[in-house]
Parts: sequence; C-alpha cells; structure tokens
Amino acid sequence: MNQIPVTVLTGYLGAGKTTLLNRILSEPHGKKYAVIVNEFGEVGIDNDLIVGADEEIFEMNNGCICCTVRGDLIRVISGLMKRAQNFDGILIETTGLADPGPVAQTFFVDEDVAKRAKLDSIVTVVDAKHLPQRLKDSNEAEEQIAFADVILLNKTDLVSKEELKKVEHAIRRINAFAKIVYTERCKVELDQVLGLGSFDLNEILKHEPDFLGAQGHDHGHDHHHNHDHAHGEDCHDHECHNPEHHHEQHDHQHDSTITSVSLTAEKPIDSSKFENWMGDLRANKGPDLLRYKGILDIAGSNQRLVIQGVHMMMEGSNLAEWKVGVKRQSRLVFIGRKLDEKQLREGFRACAVT
Repeated sequence: MNQIPVTVLTGYLGAGKTTLLNRILSEPHGKKYAVIVNEFGEVGIDNDLIVGADEEIFEMNNGCICCTVRGDLIRVISGLMKRAQNFDGILIETTGLADPGPVAQTFFVDEDVAKRAKLDSIVTVVDAKHLPQRLKDSNEAEEQIAFADVILLNKTDLVSKEELKKVEHAIRRINAFAKIVYTERCKVELDQVLGLGSFDLNEILKHEPDFLGAQGHDHGHDHHHNHDHAHGEDCHDHECHNPEHHHEQHDHQHDSTITSVSLTAEKPIDSSKFENWMGDLRANKGPDLLRYKGILDIAGSNQRLVIQGVHMMMEGSNLAEWKVGVKRQSRLVFIGRKLDEKQLREGFRACAVT
C-alpha cells in the first residue's frame, strides 16, 4: 500500500501560514492536496474558491480539499483516507500556539494511520522581523523551530542583512539541522516545502550521507555560543534598516532553553546498553526531548541502524550495510529543552562496547 505523504505546517501567529495555505488551495499547481485546519473560518480562505462542501470537508476549485478538525485528528485522517484515491499529499495546519509534537506522534502510535500515511516533514513558518521578540516571550515559538525539518523564513524584506544574520543565528542555536528557505510573502515553489521526505532519516541519508555530521546541516555552526538580539527602545520605525539605530533585534542576550546537541561514537554501540539508556532517557526526560535522530554502528551487525523519535515515541530501522572502506561511526542528535550535554555525552559514550 502506498503511503500518502503528510506535511505538518506550523508557525507563530502572523508568521504567514495563511498566505501559504491560500496559495496551496488556490494556485493551479497541478497537485491535489488535502489540507486539514483547526477552524476553517480562522484560515481566511476565500469563499469564492469553494466549489462544494460535505460536512467538515470543503472542495476547492483547484481540486484540493480543505477540512476542519473539530475532534480527533486520527478520525479526520482516516476519513480522508477513504476518499484519498489520488491525493498527492495531506497538509495539517496547527494553530499559532500549538506544539506540533502531538501531531507528529500520531504517526508513531496509530497503526492504521501509519500504514496508510507517512509523516513527510514538519514545516515551520517564521517571521524574520518579529522572531527575536517571539523567542523572548513564547516557549511555543522555540518549540516550533525545534520540531522543524524545514523552516520557511518569511518577511525577509522587512529586515536588514545584519538583522537577518542574527535571526539565522537564533534559529541555528535552537535547531542546527533544519533546512532554511528564505521568502517574502511566502512566495516559494511548493516543491521546496512539500513532498521532501525530510522527516524520514532514511530518505535524508540517501541524499546527504553526512547529514548528522558534527557541523550539522548546510552550515558550519558552533552549537554552544550565545546569540544576540536587538531590544532597544530608540527607533520605532518598522521599515528602518539603519544598523546605527536600536531596533528590536540588537544587544539582548536571549538564553534559549532549547538547544541542539550532536554526539558521535567511534566504537561500535552495544544494542542492549543503548536501548536501556534511551529507555531511561525517554522515561525521565521524554517531554523535553522534542526531536532526536541518529545512525548507529551496532556491534555484531553490518547494517546501519537508524533511529528517530519525538518525545517518548521512538522507532528504529535498518539501512543498507556499511560500505567497505567507509569509516563506521555512530552519530546521534538531540533537540530539546534543558538538555544536559555533559550527561548526554557520557551516557552515549557508555553505550559503546568495552
């Protein structure tokens, strides 16, 4: 059975999700998506685009479907599956204050949904102008970035190059591995955010074997330094790009509680030790483990083991055998809140064979 790819779209209020959703539901892109939103009215879909409605499900004039979640997400997805003879994908929009974790966990815990649909990627829309303030006053904004596989950095035309660098810095400190796509008014080719297979580590490693390398994804970034934002009161012009003025994005030390930790092990991993360690870690720190993924060199096995998880839910699968002549090394990445890097390093190191 072919699994339908599902994209979770999240982002803080005002970041630009509605603009992106309207594009998906209106443009002649030749794809047929089912879009699940929390409240149809809140998304601001143009009523002229609706050509038919059946209870919670609205058919758009470009062939896409929009439906509301008034109850159980699993029930809604299952209902769509009965109609999904030719959907190209499903897009789930979370509210601006929602933690995308429970949505992602749906694809770990419900067997029927997992058989018929697969989590393709978590896409977070970020407002480049207001992110520094959001990170200061909102845990949700941090978590949305932490969960992301793809970050749509929107409204880049409203910030200077220097401000944009600071925003990038803030994002990378929280999530060192997400792909960043730069946009103005969410003008982006849909194939840059949909159908990427970026949640599935197996797929990523086919195209980017060094994805979990020490330097992270698509940049050379030190995970352990602090980052600065502007928080002066002197200039209130939102369009002002003068670096001499004190804007919201300068000189404020923002101590994020969400960080990325990248671990490596040169010796093979003892599978029993690793399972026990991860079991204890998930039991004691599960709510703080937002995302984790890794590729492991298991002692006694010639196959690479890939693990990935959200909070307490973890799954593993074997990849192809290690290639002859390729250095065998285990790499594990955690993105979470209040991570004790020293403790994680010691725990992972203790999983190696002795």
